[in-house]
Amino acid sequence: MPEDPIAHSELAALTRRFEEVAEKHDREFGIIKSDLTAVRLQIGNLDQKVEALDQKIDRNQAQIIELLTQLVGQRPDAG
Repeated sequence: MPEDPIAHSELAALTRRFEEVAEKHDREFGIIKSDLTAVRLQIGNLDQKVEALDQKIDRNQAQIIELLTQLVGQRPDAG
């Protein structure tokens, strides 16, 4: 049975379109993957900043408690 040239050319066209779409999806996936990596790095940086801020707040609270403790028992007019 001889091959149908029209069917063969249609199959070739469909194959090309499939490959083009697959390449496009691969590029888009690469872009998304890159964006996710950037977001992960930013989240890591934010986590570090929040941790540093928490430590600073803890130090400030400790200083406030220490100062208030020193003031307990002192007369307000004894300055």
